Amino acid sequence: MPALSRRQRLHIVALVLAGAAFAAPAEQAYRWKDRDGVVHYGDHAPESANVRVERIPLTDGPHAAVRLRIEDRDGRYSAWADNALAGPVEVLLQYRRNRNFASVPALPARAVVPAGGSVLIANLFTADSTRPGDYEVFLDGVPGDPSAKPREFDYLIPLPAQTLRIDQGFGGGFSHADPQNRYALDFAAPIGTPVMAARAGTVMQIESDFAQAGLSEEEYGGRANFVRILHDDGTMALYAHLQQDGALVRVGQRIRQGQQIGLSGNTGFTSGPHLHFAVQVNRGMRLESIPFRMRGPEGVVQFAR
Repeated sequence: MPALSRRQRLHIVALVLAGAAFAAPAEQAYRWKDRDGVVHYGDHAPESANVRVERIPLTDGPHAAVRLRIEDRDGRYSAWADNALAGPVEVLLQYRRNRNFASVPALPARAVVPAGGSVLIANLFTADSTRPGDYEVFLDGVPGDPSAKPREFDYLIPLPAQTLRIDQGFGGGFSHADPQNRYALDFAAPIGTPVMAARAGTVMQIESDFAQAGLSEEEYGGRANFVRILHDDGTMALYAHLQQDGALVRVGQRIRQGQQIGLSGNTGFTSGPHLHFAVQVNRGMRLESIPFRMRGPEGVVQFAR
């Protein structure tokens, strides 16, 4: 059965503010050029009727994992990353367009944003004040801290033993060939089967409102419902393809090993009901699955490639 095949970059929301760093979130932002050709951003449109204003819609909501926040302070722009997840996120800020702008540090720039925290990524400013400038930046994000050091651990089987059947294992040729899924297991399970935490940790991220499934990777590859749990050594367990509203935990909740966290389903890029389980680490703006050892009622379970 197909794995959770998206690149698993985080949902990024651009929030552009002028003034105070803790202004209330705006529903939309505005971008315009003054008479000197200098680009400005703000959460209110300028009063001048002779300025062409571009409206930037903001799609803030429960899926906004990381927020790019640009503060305009008299023509100098501070780019912040705000992390709404209950775990660290690595971000990368890059130019999409740059004309006569510079930054400190120079872009592209990386940073690790702690759980629920904010980090200043870069300060941007006109390189030559005698000439007009223009820029556009974008933020990419990947869950996890790239400095994580995985430890040996015996994971529990995340489903009731009587339902255990593996349809695709490590290196499965159908959809377990990429780094994010190479060491993943697809457990066949009827919709609504209880899903238990294979290891204790903190609920880092949840998607639970999607109801569709199919074999169109472009349409369904990034939409599977899942729970991501952060472990004490920085590794993250992914429990994917849960049923709609099948996450029975909340972000930030501390979970014990064996505790029920959800209900299996058939959402996203999938050919049938199953639970996709993987242990992942961030290896520098990329997620990689890692081998793991799993223990059942009769001891360590052996998985063939």
